[in-house]
Amino acid sequence: MRRFAAADLPDALPIFPLGGALLLPRARLPLNLFEPRYLAMLDDALKTPERMIAMIQPAEGPNGTSRLHSIGCAGRITQFSETDDGRYIVSLTGISRFRLIEEIDGFTPYRRARLDWGSFGRDLGGEEKDTDFDRPAFLKLLSRFFDNAQLSSDWDSLKEADEELLINSLSMLCPFEVEEKQALLEAPSLATRRETLVMLMEFALRAGDGSDSPILQ
Repeated sequence: MRRFAAADLPDALPIFPLGGALLLPRARLPLNLFEPRYLAMLDDALKTPERMIAMIQPAEGPNGTSRLHSIGCAGRITQFSETDDGRYIVSLTGISRFRLIEEIDGFTPYRRARLDWGSFGRDLGGEEKDTDFDRPAFLKLLSRFFDNAQLSSDWDSLKEADEELLINSLSMLCPFEVEEKQALLEAPSLATRRETLVMLMEFALRAGDGSDSPILQ
């Protein structure tokens, strides 16, 4: 996978607003593209040296209006294939989070925006560590959360996965609301993302059993 320096990151990118779709640095997000505007976006992105698309979640504005969250994550197209019915199955690998500056008026059928990368320099480094990660306690809570949500997983893989891959993959895959996903995206470190993930799972379990007592001991 190509490594990017801060100077390699473009000032503007196509943006793909998609609620509930979370991309994090060094993680992979599968996309199923079929709308003509997003097929055009893919074709144009593949013609650039960076091959990047900026993922961002929509948010509710004042009086029910729609807006975009201020922070998203850009991904590089690392794999794609075309289906028999004209759809594209795309894999984005997260490169760096960004802050949205402004949308750009133009003639493309998809949206574009100027981005600021300055607050997220650590995203371009190597794998992040969480030195306080208690894997057995975390997996115990995760098992209860999965049972409550009627989800299944490969527990052997979860026991062996590096903490960044484990925490980021669960942040992306677990069925949280848009604002909860955004909180996971905006967490300043892997440790704070893990703490946020634990809080969200505990909240879901307490909501399910009507308890106010802590879940993770």
